[in-house]
Amino acid sequence: MNTPNVDKTGTADTGDGVALVYGVRAGTGGLGHSVASAITAITRGPRQVTALGPGASTPWSLGRELPDAHWINLQPTVPNWLARYSPLRWRAGQLVYLRDRSVGKQAARIVGAASPRACYLFTQVALETLQWARRSGVPTVLDNPNGHIRNFYDVYERESRKWHCGLFRGHPSQEMIDRVEEEYELATYIRTYSQWGKTSMTRYGISAEKVKVVQQTVNLDKFRPAAVRPPADGPLRVCYVGSLDLRKGFIYLLQAMKMIGSKYVALHMVGATGDRDCARLFAGAAAGLQVRCAPGDPLPVYHESEVMVIPTLEDGLPFVLVEGMAAGLPVVTTPEAGAAECIRPGLSGWVVPSAQAEQIAAALEDAMKRRRQLPEMGMLARADVEHYAGPARLEELSAWFCTVAPTPISAYVS
Repeated sequence: MNTPNVDKTGTADTGDGVALVYGVRAGTGGLGHSVASAITAITRGPRQVTALGPGASTPWSLGRELPDAHWINLQPTVPNWLARYSPLRWRAGQLVYLRDRSVGKQAARIVGAASPRACYLFTQVALETLQWARRSGVPTVLDNPNGHIRNFYDVYERESRKWHCGLFRGHPSQEMIDRVEEEYELATYIRTYSQWGKTSMTRYGISAEKVKVVQQTVNLDKFRPAAVRPPADGPLRVCYVGSLDLRKGFIYLLQAMKMIGSKYVALHMVGATGDRDCARLFAGAAAGLQVRCAPGDPLPVYHESEVMVIPTLEDGLPFVLVEGMAAGLPVVTTPEAGAAECIRPGLSGWVVPSAQAEQIAAALEDAMKRRRQLPEMGMLARADVEHYAGPARLEELSAWFCTVAPTPISAYVS
């Protein structure tokens, strides 16, 4: 992958524009795609956008050319050796906090000097720019991809205790929780990707008037149904896409497979192997099952599968869920997956209670009984996601951001 042309001088353009600050490589992974879609939407119209963060991947994840923004490449200033040879090796959450804070501080110095008229910022790297914006009276939108940070932490802490993974030391650390909660307080508006995400925010005390739901966008040209469906014989072909992470609920899928019987379901997992505790948990739970697990491109796996299972315990809008639906797969998921709201239970998929393996098993058994109907269910899923996560969502975000930060008339004059 290549990096776009970027300004390495650390200077932003005119103060008449918009600053967009992000903390992961745009276009890479689920969060990176969130960044890519935000940049694509915010650059529409006469706005001059300065994008400050760890660069971008090409080809662009939305299948278009790289957006016309002024790119400033910011990299975490925490040296790699700290992650390998210091106590941070065992404190992943503290490492994430230090890296994101370093990007946030770099961005704020540049943004403050440029004085943009509005800011669009991603959580975890936004605090310092939000502090400047509050002092300067500049409107801001905070992009919050998941639920409230405390709910995010509670899920990890609960699952870590449940599965005997020891004291939770991952992301988010207490320092990160404090940081993000201050971001919530300072932002003019907070964007979430689903009604579930908004409910999570208000449950922890954020005003509903402050939270705006604008769904995400999937690349419908890339993620399309397979020309030839897999045969409806042998074990049911199931896929799971995502890291081996406690929050993703992978352990409940493996338990469900054991309840059904190892010869009836074949699972293909695509994603990172996770930390040592999750890798150990996976190895024990997967023993005796038909499971393949490796990182890679999920698209061929979507095309080889009959059903997708996303047993998440917390996710504002899992991109893999809408990708799978766009690729023509019926999906088994939980209400804690924000995009579950676009599934028609029994028609385009199944929505089951989270952290309940027996409910996942029941959905998979129903899928086996209705196996020859699964392609038709998958086409209904495709039709639904075209509306739910199609290109219109980019237009919606662009139009809403215009109401937050109206474009000066001078920007329309050549």
